[in-house]
Amino acid sequence: MEQDDDRKIAAFRALLGDARSAVAFSGAGISTGSGIPDFRSPGGLWTENRPIDFDAFVSSPDMRREAWRRKFTIDDATRGARPNAAHLAVARLVEQGRVAAVVTQNIDGLHAASGVPADRLIELHGNGTYATCLDCGLRHQLDDIRLAFEATGDPPACRGCNGMVKSATISFGQAMPVEAMERAYAAAEEADLFLVLGSSLVVYPAATLPVAAKRAGAQLVIANREPTDLDTYADLVLRGDLVELLRPYAGLA
Repeated sequence: MEQDDDRKIAAFRALLGDARSAVAFSGAGISTGSGIPDFRSPGGLWTENRPIDFDAFVSSPDMRREAWRRKFTIDDATRGARPNAAHLAVARLVEQGRVAAVVTQNIDGLHAASGVPADRLIELHGNGTYATCLDCGLRHQLDDIRLAFEATGDPPACRGCNGMVKSATISFGQAMPVEAMERAYAAAEEADLFLVLGSSLVVYPAATLPVAAKRAGAQLVIANREPTDLDTYADLVLRGDLVELLRPYAGLA
């Protein structure tokens, strides 16, 4: 892994030290340090359990059954994941008033688990730690769904209206949540510093947020192990280990 030189680290710390309304925009790279593999990494968990498109999910009971089988397989493989120093650092920066909002593409719930308040957290692609009814919106606990699924083999139905129940994530082909996107754009346009933390910036419309922030006057920092299409647009690009970059801000002994 490429290492960042002292000059870049110092520049990052100076920008963060001056920030009063930063936005932390996180992708899969912030959670790899917690043992959750990057979705785009070749081989392994995600290759064998690729998400099922939304249209297929809603149109076929067999696809819903397979979607839940894959969901529980992934949950079993990542069950021990806990917030790492990067998550804890972001939460602490929110508490200190330097980061005004955390916008994440991740569905692992680790920002919430690290202590980021709900009113400061925007989960663009939903949350995989619970499920909701697609018809009435009733929230369902995954443990309850799993017990019924393993007992019957049937895809779950809502206990309130008998509608289809799905993991509370945004699947391929499913409409993005309007309120979350509006909040994210508002935060980006009000930011004085926009931090891209572990995102390859290839999923749209989320990848337009750094551009919106930069155009509104924010400094743009991209910290990602691989190059992104916006690197030349950024004020600072970092390639080193994200956990180590943020560890000094985590308040760990």
